[in-house]
Amino acid sequence: MNRRQAMVSIGAFAVLVGCGSDDSKPQTDNLSANRDGAMPNYGAGSQFKAAAPLSFTVLYNNHPFYPIKNDWLFWSELTKRTNVTFQSSVVPLSDYENKRSLVIGAGDAPLIIPKTYPAQETPFVASGAILPVSDYLDLMPNFKEKVAKWNLQPDLDTLRQSDGRFYVLPGLHENPWVDYSLAVRADILEKLGLQIPQTWEELRTVLKALKEEYPDSYPLSDRWGTLTPGANLLNIIGISYGAPGGWGYGEGVMWDPAVQKFAFTGAMEQYKQMLQYLNTLVKEELLDPESFTQADDLAIQKLVSGKSFVISSNAQTLVNEYRPPLEKANPEARLVKIPLPVGPLGPIKYGAGNTRLENGVMISKKARDSKNFVAMMQFIDWLWYSDAGQAFSKWGVEGVTYTKEASGKYKLASDVDFVGLNPKAPKHLQKDFGFSNGVFAYGGATELLQSTFSEEEVAFQKVMNARKPVPVPPPHPLTDEEREQVTLWQTPLKDHVTQNTVMFILGKRDFGEWDAYVAELEGKNMSSFVNMVNAAHERFKKQHG
Repeated sequence: MNRRQAMVSIGAFAVLVGCGSDDSKPQTDNLSANRDGAMPNYGAGSQFKAAAPLSFTVLYNNHPFYPIKNDWLFWSELTKRTNVTFQSSVVPLSDYENKRSLVIGAGDAPLIIPKTYPAQETPFVASGAILPVSDYLDLMPNFKEKVAKWNLQPDLDTLRQSDGRFYVLPGLHENPWVDYSLAVRADILEKLGLQIPQTWEELRTVLKALKEEYPDSYPLSDRWGTLTPGANLLNIIGISYGAPGGWGYGEGVMWDPAVQKFAFTGAMEQYKQMLQYLNTLVKEELLDPESFTQADDLAIQKLVSGKSFVISSNAQTLVNEYRPPLEKANPEARLVKIPLPVGPLGPIKYGAGNTRLENGVMISKKARDSKNFVAMMQFIDWLWYSDAGQAFSKWGVEGVTYTKEASGKYKLASDVDFVGLNPKAPKHLQKDFGFSNGVFAYGGATELLQSTFSEEEVAFQKVMNARKPVPVPPPHPLTDEEREQVTLWQTPLKDHVTQNTVMFILGKRDFGEWDAYVAELEGKNMSSFVNMVNAAHERFKKQHG
């Protein structure tokens, strides 16, 4: 997965949730005309294989690191196992969200629409363009089994719209996990007698020491800022303060447990404190001002050339994008991903959306009328939610891309590399075979998730998993009319927050104007927005307890 994209954060309330006790009247009793190709006795743990050759259209998010190839083993082996082929509408990763909106709006969407993060489905609900997938969970025994086994019903309920249904099949994780943090030149720290920073204040101290030793550098020069300024940095720092920005800004509200109400993120005192911290880094020339606008390639170039020493990272980015050019430029360089520095809230952890849900799959409404609809839902259930389907998507074919040891542990074939596990191997699991592809491979048991982790990544996860998770915000589903109104308020509010966030950080706006900034937000209907969210929360409490 690529951002957190990380990440619908703890602030992402996005018109969610309804009652979890009614999976919204499953409609599996009137599908007699839609069962062509389906397996009559399909169940959890079954190998799905269509009764006749089938082909389903899919919107394909094309990742530049492993661009799609027609001869991938993934495609041929998938057909061999399931009797299904994909017809892919290929869209560049950089344009995926925009293209997805366009094709759904035009009624031209493929039947299967993956790589959809929870809350991204909401704009398509009112039009009826996508299927209320919660109506059809009886067709998905693997999905239902994992929800029950891992006690995921509360997480799943956060997806429900005001009609009580949900419209995206999310990836399901057994446990929450953290991927995004900062990568630091550990060799330079050792040279200067510095320890890996454990807190944000310690990070500032380390950056100051780096600046003193390398006065022409900006020790921290960040990436991922072209589409969302401060995407990862504002998210990981903001969460540790209690008010995430960047990728974590979500819909712009945060639950305040002290007063049992939602507050507007961009006006919170905690948000201001985060910006003040970053402004200090800029004033002391520790943080590159270009971090919020520069292309990723430029940020990586600065790291490789020794003009910076700290950058946002996740596990795959560290291995795939940073280490190879850095090693070529400086074989002695050692870049490591550090546990998230601790802030005012203490040692906390979070997952995408602060739940165990991942990006998942929307289904076009027109799929319901297909004679192959039941077979398609069984196929989706097998590929994305069965143990066998998840292992296949991630690892590939036993004896070709991996072997299994007597202990059950997966081991890459000696001629195949992935995330640096076999760095000298001539072939690559993603590029040459199509496995561990972010369109198909996500979610699953922690053991499977960590089966491709290096020892250093397992150590990182151990530190993060020992921390206290942040509670999921309470339900607050909006009606269609409320959602329509909120959408009109959110865009100008978010634009104003984003613009002023960067201005405050870079010192182009003084913090003496903070109250004026909050008044400007008020003029853009901030209170009306927050009041509507809180009213929706109170309404839900009265209706469902």
